[in-house]
Amino acid sequence: MRILHLGFEDPRMPGAGGGSVRTHEINRRLAADGFRITVLTTRYPGWRERVQDGVHYVPIGFGQGSTRMTRLLGYVVRLPFEARKRRAAADLVVEDFFAPFSTMAARLWTKRPTIGVVQWLHAREKARQYRLPLHWLERFGVRRHRRCIAVSQGISDRLTALNPDIHVDVIGNGVDPAAWKPVPTVGQDILCLGRLEFTGKGLDLLLAAWAQCCRRIDGKLLIAGTGPDEATLRAAIANAGLADRVELLGWLSGDAKFQALSRARLVVCPSRQETFGLVAIEALATGTPVIAFDIPCLREIVPNGAGWLVDAFDVGALARELEARYSQSGLESVGAQGRAFAAGYNWDRLATLQGAAYRAAISEPAAFEAQVEGPAALPHIVR
Repeated sequence: MRILHLGFEDPRMPGAGGGSVRTHEINRRLAADGFRITVLTTRYPGWRERVQDGVHYVPIGFGQGSTRMTRLLGYVVRLPFEARKRRAAADLVVEDFFAPFSTMAARLWTKRPTIGVVQWLHAREKARQYRLPLHWLERFGVRRHRRCIAVSQGISDRLTALNPDIHVDVIGNGVDPAAWKPVPTVGQDILCLGRLEFTGKGLDLLLAAWAQCCRRIDGKLLIAGTGPDEATLRAAIANAGLADRVELLGWLSGDAKFQALSRARLVVCPSRQETFGLVAIEALATGTPVIAFDIPCLREIVPNGAGWLVDAFDVGALARELEARYSQSGLESVGAQGRAFAAGYNWDRLATLQGAAYRAAISEPAAFEAQVEGPAALPHIVR
């Protein structure tokens, strides 16, 4: 099968999120199984067209894509042209949803069987942030799709609320086998890992909670990652007088990331919204318990006995939970339960499921007719 994947974010781009990791881990396994896959992504400083693990990456846009805005605009403007240029050589188009408006309603202009992969569905939050009706675009685009893959049941529920006639396959994210290499240890510090972004990732909430409890905790708060709000984060740390209690580790990947997760005493995920929560499941795989806000998607992957959920966005509750769990005995057994739970998130199995969803998308003539001709209703099936 020939796949044209509208992937948005390149996994090699500094600061790339978990969505691009999922795209590559699934695609490289499908490529090994005989799929021919081309992924269109944004440009970024140092970009280059390449074949990586059997997957053809083609960054599109204008110039070097040196800022988030130029990357977004270059991709949005060039994508329809670049996709149309390649669609004759594609059996299926895969559209990854992306910020700030989720979907470009690709099935309307690709004229090929199209399936959406939904790792992001937060246009309403972005609409409030930018004071633009981005959620209207999201709703319009979702209602144009007839088949999607969601990475969590929470996302699936939101898709069907927007479009009751959509078919959704729930296929989560996997964990890199390298996460099981480090020997679990009960470390000294608390770790937060991910994109440095205040609005979505809740770093402001984390700093406020840390200011309340850090004097009663021996270790430091370690924050690993890069992102658009790094300068804002550094200023907030200094203004709060936390420079001696917070350390920024920069971008971590591969073995370095899993070593850091394994050596942490606790991993904290203060996100305001998530589509899956890859960092949380990776932390569990390394044997480190997780504390997170009780929000959709995260509550699916932080089970009782392997971590703790806190009332959403309650800074005081987060501070109390960090302090209480830091000194709790028996963290080794909590970590062992997390490892057992995370073992179910296997990339090979998930890639097989996604390949089956792709085959189904091109084997149903009615689905393709609905995409090309109009909004004829298809059966509502959620798996």
